[in-house]
Amino acid sequence: MKSADDIYPHELARTLSDVARSLEAEPDEEWTLHGIVHAAVSTVPGVSSAVIIEVVGKRAGPRVSTDELVRKCDEAQSELGDGPCLEAIREQDTVVVDDMSAESRWPRFATRASGLGVGSMISFQLYVTRDTLGALNLYGDTGVSFGEEARIIGELFASHAAIAMSVARTQRQLGEALNTRDVIGQAKGILMRRENIIGLQAFDLLIRTSQETNIRLADVAAWLVQDHEQPGGAPRPRRR
Repeated sequence: MKSADDIYPHELARTLSDVARSLEAEPDEEWTLHGIVHAAVSTVPGVSSAVIIEVVGKRAGPRVSTDELVRKCDEAQSELGDGPCLEAIREQDTVVVDDMSAESRWPRFATRASGLGVGSMISFQLYVTRDTLGALNLYGDTGVSFGEEARIIGELFASHAAIAMSVARTQRQLGEALNTRDVIGQAKGILMRRENIIGLQAFDLLIRTSQETNIRLADVAAWLVQDHEQPGGAPRPRRR
């Protein structure tokens, strides 16, 4: 954990550049997210723990954390449907709790968080141009409050983190799309040989099977490929 005196203005740009390069070098999305929370602790003054909250559809919940204690704290926010993190996501703003034991805006959450030993908290929305990705929650020990310098550094860090998170997510989605296309192609080939039909007919058969069984096309194709490689050994895919 850094103090504000440990970071000088001329060092901040270099520190954030080093963080950005290290995150870009992570091998996949999960490593990137873990890299973000651990880098936050070593970069933002006063921070002892960090959590990334991910937004999926209309739900928000903890994805990665530096320790289990603060993960439980953020699970409490998701359970209660209220708290500084959810406020940051909804209002697209930075939300600060200087003293959790005296916090009155979210009394139920504050009671739970104080009971877990949380002293202070600051939440930043993680977003890029069109997408709200989630929030970065930074926690301080009892007696530690986040001053203006920590808030400014935290906002700059959160901006870098959001870009890294977005790039990692896009890379994962592209990889999944390529894998799906490859699996569907394999499934088409199996049906063409098995049923003595052309590619268009095989694809139509996959689509009809997906619709009739209410199972995603990609899952139908994957099951067919697995069953072809291990007859009778592939579990049937679940309905949507």
